[in-house]
Formats: sequence, C-alpha cells, structure tokens
Amino acid sequence: QVQVVESGGGLVQAGGSLRLSCVASRITFSINAMAWYRQAPGKQRELVASITHLSTTNYADFVKGRFTISRDNAKNTVYLQMSSLKPEDTAVYYCNAVQATTTGWRPFASWGQGTQVTVSS
Repeated sequence: QVQVVESGGGLVQAGGSLRLSCVASRITFSINAMAWYRQAPGKQRELVASITHLSTTNYADFVKGRFTISRDNAKNTVYLQMSSLKPEDTAVYYCNAVQATTTGWRPFASWGQGTQVTVSS
C-alpha cells in the first residue's frame, strides 16, 4: 500500500508563507501524479493543487497565484509552497498519489495524518 507522510505545517500570520512537504513510499514516484488536499473543520476535503509525472500543474481557483506545487523525484517528495496566506487557508493539509479519471483525480494511497496549517488574522 502506498504511504505518504506530510510535514511543514504550523501557525503563521496572515500574509505569511509556509512550505509543506510530502514523502511517498511504496510507489514508483516518478511516474505518478500527486496532489495536495485540505480539510477545514466542518468541511469536506477539497483538492488544492495537482502535479503530473511531467510536472504539469493545476490549482484550485482559491489558491491560484498564491500556492505553488512542485516535486523532486529523486526524493520521492512533493512540495506545496504557500504564500500570501489567509485565515481561510486554515485546514489540515494532506497529500496523495492520484489517478486521472473522467471526473477528475482519484486519490489511491492511504491517507496520512496530514499537517495542520493555522493562519491567524
């Protein structure tokens, strides 16, 4: 079973930055797309950003221009650079390996613990 471990979250003031990391194991990382999701209290988990094995990226409208997803295949790691953070970005952030379907990305790894991001106003 593919496993992921997220890290890098924390408490930051509005306007600040954080970089999240996610290490994947038991997967041929270089040939798989990866994605970041987030889940705020009382809300459903939502897709934040994705990156294909060719490093083509896509972002949810609510983070475009502020977040950047990238990957390092040598380290089996995907990153999420977050800038201009807003209080509404507060959530637990998760990563996952994803497969393309007709309705969008489908995560197929076991969900990790996630990493908490808290943005104060």
